[in-house]
Amino acid sequence: MARRRPSAGRGSRHHQRPGGPRLSPQVILAFDYGTKRIGVASGDTLTRTARALTTLERGEVVPWAAIAKLVQEYQPSQFVVGLPWNMDGTPTVLTDVVRSFAAELKSRYNKPVALVDERLSSREAEAQLRDARASGMKKRRNTHADVDMIAARILLEQWLENPHAAEQAT
Repeated sequence: MARRRPSAGRGSRHHQRPGGPRLSPQVILAFDYGTKRIGVASGDTLTRTARALTTLERGEVVPWAAIAKLVQEYQPSQFVVGLPWNMDGTPTVLTDVVRSFAAELKSRYNKPVALVDERLSSREAEAQLRDARASGMKKRRNTHADVDMIAARILLEQWLENPHAAEQAT
C-alpha cells in the first residue's frame, strides 16, 4: 500500500510554490535600520505573515549582541533589510550605511539578505499606529520605537508579497 504524502494545506509542515518543489517554511527576520534605532520584525514563508518584534537602540555602534540573540532565538533562513531612497530615487545619506549593515549581516550569519525599498514605510507605520490608537486597539501613546518595528513589519510584508523584486546584498 502506498504511503500518503502530507498535503500542502493546513497543518502541513511544507508548502508548494506554484510550479516549484515542496519547501519547508522559512523564518525571516527584517530590519528597519536607522541612526538611533533598528526596528525588527519576523515572519515566515508558510503563512506569509509578519509581526513586529522589537526595536533595538542603536547608539554609536550596531547592537550586534542583541541581533545575535534574535538570530539565535528565531533561527532565520534569511534577512530582509529596508534600503532608504529619496522620493526621486536617489540615494540618501544612509543608503551606503544600510548596504554595509546588510553586507555585515550576510557575512556574520552566512545567510542571504534581501534589500527592500523602504520609501514611505515609516509613514505607513505611523498611519497604522494612528488608526490603531483612534480605534482604541492601542491604548498607550505611539513612540518612535513603535514606528520602527511596525516599519520593519511593513518591509517584510512587502518582501513576502514579492520576494523577486528585492535586491540581494553583496
